[in-house]
Amino acid sequence: MLRRALIAYAVLAVLVGAVLLSAGAVAQLAVYLVLNGVVILAALVFERGRYRPSLDPTARSERTGERFIDPVTKRLVEVRYDPRTGKREYVDVGPGDDAARPT
Repeated sequence: MLRRALIAYAVLAVLVGAVLLSAGAVAQLAVYLVLNGVVILAALVFERGRYRPSLDPTARSERTGERFIDPVTKRLVEVRYDPRTGKREYVDVGPGDDAARPT
């Protein structure tokens, strides 16, 4: 929901900025709107690939011993580390009930 609202705002900002630029109206406002929209769109596009588990079958992840309850999903997440690449993976290991909480 928030993602769609941000995309709509960014597209609208770019369009309004472009119209203002072409009309020769307040150039500072037009440039601000265009840049603001472009930055938000770029952030939304590049954000999509983060925080996803690796699909590399040759990855050799090691457990770090770190576990926490994900505040969004309320599930227990385990942290794993690949020493070859330095990447950290966050693996859902089950429900985040009180019995599964790390001590």
